[in-house]
Amino acid sequence: MNLKSLRNPDLYHGRMSKNYFEGWYFKLVDSQMKSAFAFIPGVFFSPGGKYDHAFIQVVDGMKRAYQYERFAVDNFSAARDIFSVKVGGCSFGRSGLDLNLVGQKAKVKGRVGFSNHLDWPDSFLNPGSMGFYNYIPKMQCYAQVCAMDFDLDGRLEINGQSIDFTGGKGYIEKNWGAAFPYSWVWVQGNSFRKEHASLSCSLAHIPFPISSFRGFLVGLYVGDTFYEFTTMNRSKAEVIQKGTDVVMYLKNRHHSLAIDCETSSEDFILLNGPRGDQMVPLVQENLQGKVTVILRENAGGKVIYEDSSQCAGVEYGGEQMMVLD
Repeated sequence: MNLKSLRNPDLYHGRMSKNYFEGWYFKLVDSQMKSAFAFIPGVFFSPGGKYDHAFIQVVDGMKRAYQYERFAVDNFSAARDIFSVKVGGCSFGRSGLDLNLVGQKAKVKGRVGFSNHLDWPDSFLNPGSMGFYNYIPKMQCYAQVCAMDFDLDGRLEINGQSIDFTGGKGYIEKNWGAAFPYSWVWVQGNSFRKEHASLSCSLAHIPFPISSFRGFLVGLYVGDTFYEFTTMNRSKAEVIQKGTDVVMYLKNRHHSLAIDCETSSEDFILLNGPRGDQMVPLVQENLQGKVTVILRENAGGKVIYEDSSQCAGVEYGGEQMMVLD
């Protein structure tokens, strides 16, 4: 790890612990919201090297299909100065993805370009979406929202199906560290019907050297205006269970945000994630969720924005009682 990757968390950091993973999450939704895919390239290291490997995960949210393709570690590479990652014959970056995946289960070919990015605002003292926590060593898991929203242009052939993503919406984030948190909620949506909007929301129980705490990163773009609700800016969060889903209420100095999630249990897909010295079936993910947001001014309660996103990404991970109120 170097200063450049601290200042630009999108970049590859390199191994930082005995158990170590680093992975990028690319979500693509077509313009008609009939196709929702996630592509997850990454690398995993274990003590002694027995389980070391690179990987590409392919998630078909509509068909609820999943493939995990393994590669030798030397099939993984990353640029030092720009956000560009390669696994096998596939390239992933800020400008787009170029796929030539001929795996044991998944076959994906084509290119999709990315443009008109909306990024999480940051600064030197608070790099990326995780802010100054990027400077704290040996945390269990780090997170970065690489791009809140961008436009798609291109076509992929995925397991024999040709899909045109032109005019659709994309999203990128990444995680790295020793393991996933032991409890988390993750919600993402940028397929809203009204005004152009994008939501990224993650909340997790985070171990710390002495104790632990519940941390959260929630950002909402409405048009070009960004509303931030995070542990770092001293926002407040309340998480209430609603059947098998949750409703979250966030509040900062000037605004309040309600996030209401709706999913069907049969639409969840079990993905691999880092736990101990291996990548194991761990992550329950849904790409057919619906998320409704209501943004208000604290003074007077005026509604600034209210709408629902289809094709929302939703994860409920681990011991949920650790993050609920």
